[in-house]
Amino acid sequence: MKTEKTKCLIIGSGPAGYTAAIYASRANLEPVLYEGIQPGGQLTTTTEVENFPGYPNGITGPEMMEEIKNQALRFGADIRRGIATSCDLSAQPYKVTIDGETLIEAETLIIATGASAKYLGLPDEQKYAGQGVSACATCDGFFYRKKTVAVVGGGDSACEEAIYLAGLASKVYLIVRKDYLRASKIMQERALNHPKIEVLFNTNTLGLFGENGVEGAHLVRFMGQPNEEKFDIAIDGFFLAIGHKPNSDIFRDYLELDEAGYIKTVPGAPKTNLPGVFAAGDVADPDYKQAITAAGSGCKAAIEAERYLAYR
Repeated sequence: MKTEKTKCLIIGSGPAGYTAAIYASRANLEPVLYEGIQPGGQLTTTTEVENFPGYPNGITGPEMMEEIKNQALRFGADIRRGIATSCDLSAQPYKVTIDGETLIEAETLIIATGASAKYLGLPDEQKYAGQGVSACATCDGFFYRKKTVAVVGGGDSACEEAIYLAGLASKVYLIVRKDYLRASKIMQERALNHPKIEVLFNTNTLGLFGENGVEGAHLVRFMGQPNEEKFDIAIDGFFLAIGHKPNSDIFRDYLELDEAGYIKTVPGAPKTNLPGVFAAGDVADPDYKQAITAAGSGCKAAIEAERYLAYR
């Protein structure tokens, strides 16, 4: 197996990874970055980004990620295609295997592998990706002002997204497969009592339809029961709020994770339980999941890596 050594290894791209690469490069750490399974991260599936500072007219997700990547390349970052398939963080230097064939020995490690939104598994979710299907109301809700949208889920996140969207849209359907909401009592009350939110209990989504984007959803109430009822609703947007899965599995044996699998860090800092290992972006952020917060944490991680190497 081919072996390489580096002062700073960054795993994952997106705002966190690319920003870490910018700062690490400017600090002469000569970082090596592997982009992971989705180069550019989740933003590459977003058509329009209007809430990232510096783009008053908006920019597409892929364009913005390409610009941040090019900025990192300008300062000398070594950005490569490849997926981290295993690691050994039991001793320094830390060892990460890429694509099962290249072993990287790193003095510092920045993990920016992100979190993947959970989907229902419907083919239409891929068909309408970026054309009405979203897993982030805060990111895309602005485009559905005075329109009708649906949110799938029954927990706190789903209720929060439904309430947020109700402040923009004319109507919000909350599609819940059970006959109750799993959300906290206060969130239940807010969602159930909101005049713009209609909760559809005991309801599953069968598919989506539309010519040039989502125009409606095929639903079924009481699926598999004698009183099963199929019906359609007209919507302009379909939001998934059934959770995210942080991409942290290969680090589970070495890093402290919370119950959902997010990497635990020191409050206010990207430090993990291992010296010289830092986590940035959505893999360590169960709360915000925004490009701007991910970029900020990538900056912090690179600065901490530089400090660690200087003062260890």
